[in-house]
Amino acid sequence: MHVYLDYNATAPLRPEARAAMLAALEAPGNAMSVHGPGRAARASIEKARRQVAAAVGAQADDVIFTGGGTEANTLALRGALQAASAAGERITRLIVSAVEHDSIRATAAACGESVAGLRVLTAPVTRTGKLDLAEFKRLLDEGKGRALVSLMAANNETGVIQPVAEAAAIAKAHHALVHCDAVQALGKTPVNIAGLSADYVSFSAHKIGGPQGVGALIVRQGAPLAPQMLGGGQEFGRRAGTHNVAAIAAFGAAVEAATHALPTSAARTELERRLKAACMDAEIFGEAEHRLANTICIASPTIPSENMVIALDLDGFAVSAGAACSSGKVTQSHVLTAMGVAPQVAASAIRVSFGWNTQEQELSAFADAWSRIVKRAQARAA
Repeated sequence: MHVYLDYNATAPLRPEARAAMLAALEAPGNAMSVHGPGRAARASIEKARRQVAAAVGAQADDVIFTGGGTEANTLALRGALQAASAAGERITRLIVSAVEHDSIRATAAACGESVAGLRVLTAPVTRTGKLDLAEFKRLLDEGKGRALVSLMAANNETGVIQPVAEAAAIAKAHHALVHCDAVQALGKTPVNIAGLSADYVSFSAHKIGGPQGVGALIVRQGAPLAPQMLGGGQEFGRRAGTHNVAAIAAFGAAVEAATHALPTSAARTELERRLKAACMDAEIFGEAEHRLANTICIASPTIPSENMVIALDLDGFAVSAGAACSSGKVTQSHVLTAMGVAPQVAASAIRVSFGWNTQEQELSAFADAWSRIVKRAQARAA
């Protein structure tokens, strides 16, 4: 039996979400149809829309359901760029932080290649993984033309919570539009649309115990947005495509359950204490900053991350490496690189993330297993 400690990759399905999903699957009907089954499907979607909006202090009409967090991020960036240009307020600068999710980084780079006159700029972070507000302001001060800014609410690797509200205030003073990727923050720390002061905010269901393949973009009323998927009137004409009614219904149930009782940092603090006691050389990234209560990014210098992940998996614990793997090729985490972490240290980083279904004894057992693996490696190296 495995102990699952990779919630930041995807969280187990909550029972509330499972129940809502099964109920929706039993009811046929296209939400765009006017007959009874169609109206019932539509009612399920609108209930979920209200649940998502209520959880973050938004208006229901501002919620656009998407196929996941990546689509929500893409819709925000491409949709804002295209709509602003059509309205005669062309955006000439796209500013993203150095620790953004790959869906933002890749989309920003693609926009920089395909949108004439657009410059893509990277805002640096401090050595603790937090946006450098002074450097961020300098980028806005020195550039010309309107900007679109994209900043995550909480980092998926380190858990560091970013100063989105402060950055948004600086951006708004420069007449910039602001997008916030809040995928990892939802259900783990308070998220309020008004408090973020962002024009666009992205969410994903499967990070909070909902199903995979469904997300949402909340768009401030009046913010420019051009649809990226055409051919239907779904989602107020802003995202065409037949609704995934069951997934949307489950998303609504999951977000309601996840935000009802947010986690505290007590379990993370105790686990970190035990890990550091077992290995004095261990480094926890972002430790000095306010972080998500469920996330630890830690490196033991004696063990490469891939080796640690495999050893833990053999012991029955599922965690992820701090380095991203693509097509069997390991590359160093861009997040840790941006924080100035030495390559040899970054190569030993793993991420431990837990959530709604994690038991205290599971974390204790993980600490024991990690300690055993570290001590074996230290003994071999001696």
